[in-house]
Amino acid sequence: MMRKLKQILKFLSQTSRLMVGVPDYDNYVARMAINQPGEPVMSPSAFLRERQEARYGKGKCNTRCC
Repeated sequence: MMRKLKQILKFLSQTSRLMVGVPDYDNYVARMAINQPGEPVMSPSAFLRERQEARYGKGKCNTRCC
């Protein structure tokens, strides 16, 4: 019962983070291990920085509405 509750809470937490645009580092690490074994994995801070730059652009003013 407790394991199922932890899974539900983890899913809800992941869903809420994705709804507000926060990337999921644990999911990134798992996908890297499956899809590109042996490749280096970014640190959590480097991952967050790269995702923010991909979303907002690096050093450019993003004036679009959507």
